[in-house]
Amino acid sequence: MGYFVNVDQGVNLFVEDLNPKGSKTIVFIHGWPLSHKQFEYQFDILPSMGFRCIGIDWRGFGNSDKPLDGYTLDRLADDIRAVVGALQLENFALVGHSTGGSIAIRYMTRYNGYGVSQLVLVDAAAPLGFSEETANRYLTQSVNDRPKMMQDVIDGFFFQYITNQFSDWFFQMGMQAAGWSTAAIIQLLRDLNLYKDLSEISAPTLIIHGIHDKVIPFSQAKEVNELIPNSRLISFKYSGHGAFWEERDKFNRLLTQFIR
Repeated sequence: MGYFVNVDQGVNLFVEDLNPKGSKTIVFIHGWPLSHKQFEYQFDILPSMGFRCIGIDWRGFGNSDKPLDGYTLDRLADDIRAVVGALQLENFALVGHSTGGSIAIRYMTRYNGYGVSQLVLVDAAAPLGFSEETANRYLTQSVNDRPKMMQDVIDGFFFQYITNQFSDWFFQMGMQAAGWSTAAIIQLLRDLNLYKDLSEISAPTLIIHGIHDKVIPFSQAKEVNELIPNSRLISFKYSGHGAFWEERDKFNRLLTQFIR
């Protein structure tokens, strides 16, 4: 079931809500420059196991509205809080991938983890995001040849082999975003610093990270693990930046065991 939730004046976010009567709710926050559809291989499985799965497209991405502004970590966290309030969610697990992990971290500190029983960070962009070199390259591409930029993102994303058809699917997901929101998040990632946030997180936290991740190095996951007091790091030995798909059976099993 998909619907829109108003989060700001003139800004509505698209929400995919599967199995609303499920016994435990999981809220998924996608990575840049994707949409909730990246979690297809969780949504295929987890609702039938009794979980309510909610996927939120951030402003500027997927099926959500694409305003010209609001692409700060605080505002993106505020958007999540607005959805949580509108749906009256409580005692839910919050799962954030990559930049979605950054948004989840800021949600935890800005709102004292409101409603969150467990936090799951997947190849999270933390404590830092893109290097200046990477950010500048992507910025140049995003304003001149965004399709080329998206292809470069895909080429460095996975450790495991992907078919041309899978690559096309991912490509189209990224191109659903607006050009201006794509560029704004690159700037956000370039300037990102979450050191202060991490030590303030008190919820039980599972950190999942591919050891072959070329986007956010595994060394950063170790740092996140050291800085979040009640956290556990599990390395995915056959994954790059896409642990949610590259080792999906293991991912789904660990996720459900952690939040049950």
